[in-house]
Amino acid sequence: INVATLQFSFLSIVLQALLSSSRGSLEPYDLLYNNAVDAFYRSDYKDVVRYMEGALSSYAEVRQTKVRCRLRCQDQHPFDSVTMDLQFFDVVLRRSNCQNECVEEKVGTQSMHKVSEDVNQDFQRRIPYNYLQLAYQKLKQLDKAAAAAHTYFQANPEHVEMDQNLEQYKALEGTDQDHFVDREARPHQMSFSAGVKLYDSADYKGAIAQFEEALQEYYKADVECRALCQGPQRFEEQDHVLYRYSLYELVSDHFTQALHCEHECVRDLSTRPGRLSPMENYLPLHYDYLQFAYFQMNMVEEAMECAQSYLLFHEGDEFMTENVEYYREAVVNTLPSSSVLVCVFVCVCTVGGPLVYDSVRLVQNSKALNGTQRVLLDDVISVDECAELTNLTVTMAGDGYRGKMSPHTPNERFEGATVLKTLQYGYEGRVPLKSARLFYDASERARRIIESYFLLNSTLHFSYTHLVCRTAIAGQQDHRNDLSHPIHADNCLLDPEANECWKEPPAYTYRDYSALLYLNGDFEGGEFIFTEMDAKTVTAQVKPKCGRMVGFSSGGENPHGVRAVTRGQRCAVALWFTLDPLFRELERLQADEVMQALDNQSSQSQWDTSLNINPKDEL
Repeated sequence: INVATLQFSFLSIVLQALLSSSRGSLEPYDLLYNNAVDAFYRSDYKDVVRYMEGALSSYAEVRQTKVRCRLRCQDQHPFDSVTMDLQFFDVVLRRSNCQNECVEEKVGTQSMHKVSEDVNQDFQRRIPYNYLQLAYQKLKQLDKAAAAAHTYFQANPEHVEMDQNLEQYKALEGTDQDHFVDREARPHQMSFSAGVKLYDSADYKGAIAQFEEALQEYYKADVECRALCQGPQRFEEQDHVLYRYSLYELVSDHFTQALHCEHECVRDLSTRPGRLSPMENYLPLHYDYLQFAYFQMNMVEEAMECAQSYLLFHEGDEFMTENVEYYREAVVNTLPSSSVLVCVFVCVCTVGGPLVYDSVRLVQNSKALNGTQRVLLDDVISVDECAELTNLTVTMAGDGYRGKMSPHTPNERFEGATVLKTLQYGYEGRVPLKSARLFYDASERARRIIESYFLLNSTLHFSYTHLVCRTAIAGQQDHRNDLSHPIHADNCLLDPEANECWKEPPAYTYRDYSALLYLNGDFEGGEFIFTEMDAKTVTAQVKPKCGRMVGFSSGGENPHGVRAVTRGQRCAVALWFTLDPLFRELERLQADEVMQALDNQSSQSQWDTSLNINPKDEL
């Protein structure tokens, strides 16, 4: 190919593009969307439905047309045999012309379908479904209204009004559970969620089918996502007034942005609508579930293939490498499937480590508590120590909740104190110093027990510690149907609708383990409960009493809450721990220094008595 030939090819392509007429006709979705919004404000709900459904259909058709055309033109004009710059540009031009002709044949002139960023964001946020649910409601088409509301809410889970609308739809005659469907659901995520539910119920055959389908849908969605990255790209530096560029720099900028876009497909495909963070380890987790499910079905060769696939993502993973070796030996020697197998994420050991202190008794382990990474212990502290710590709370009478006396329910009053604050008061003589030191020592005892029992290989650090009492308010306990503390998880945002827990702010994502050390049991209500991810199904219940401690991992595997305290006062030491030293509790480090100073009889040391301590919410 010489320069003259390339120039002729380029001019021919440009001429064809200028002279070509639209052979397809698809009304632009931004125009339909605007018409629907106008109709909504005119209260013409039939037109709202007609235009908005048309806009959604047009939006989907434009997207699918771009995907099909780009994939087809990519196959017709590959870069495989390109060895020179001119050949590269020739392929780029031919591929571009192919895509333009293909798209315009299906949807019409592309300039008609150039849509503003604001409109595109509205469609990504599923705003059209908000209009649709209101329009369908006015038209008395409740089944379609329920579907539209559910679809919108999946991408906007913080929308309080839509949540209330959904509850109303569920209570209305003419709607049933089948009407609450996500019209924009992504097939690969649906199959994955279905597979997890079947796996958790030990239906391994059904789980295998769902996970295999999820993988097929995932890779299909990945191809489509990458195809959409082949279009025009925006390079922000080109907007700078001093930006100077040549042809090569422009081409380089474009393909750099395209590669970045393709890289983001991994995040996009593992992020549920309305969420900022992707599901952790999403794609490899398919193979982890599959390898164990196949093993349970005695399909060892398939299990080995999935384990080896997992290692492509996490090369050298110790546990999965052991599984591969086991499978390989099982294939050769046809070992029975009842042998012991290590599972990376989905199997958790139920046998704990030593309890450190002779007086501490194991009451229930994870299996008895119907979950994972859970433990219930008694006699962590004595009756006298419980009484002393309870009196400490009464003496200090601080709220500990940023000034809120009833942070979780208006029917109870909350009071609490931190370790550093009690030591400060003890140093000043406002509370017994012996009691303040007991609080410090009891929390350290709890930390050592949790670290040892859960067989942690690294040091467990304090993230936050709070001695807290909640008291039932007289005259406000009749017909209570709320909880003392709503169902939640400690390091992620619990999403019962999606059956997920999102590790993103404002959750304390760095927390790894939690513990509650109870000081009394002479009250009514106040039981600690574990639930399923639906925040409704109770899996275990703990009745507090002096010296009893419940410990558990802080993630979405352990949703929990507290039943209403209907009479008396419930007191406990709440503790959160982290394995990351960067998130150690600053107040605890200061308390360590105070204790060291006291132990060294350095009572002359001066320290700030006006500390403004704002404890965080807890159980």
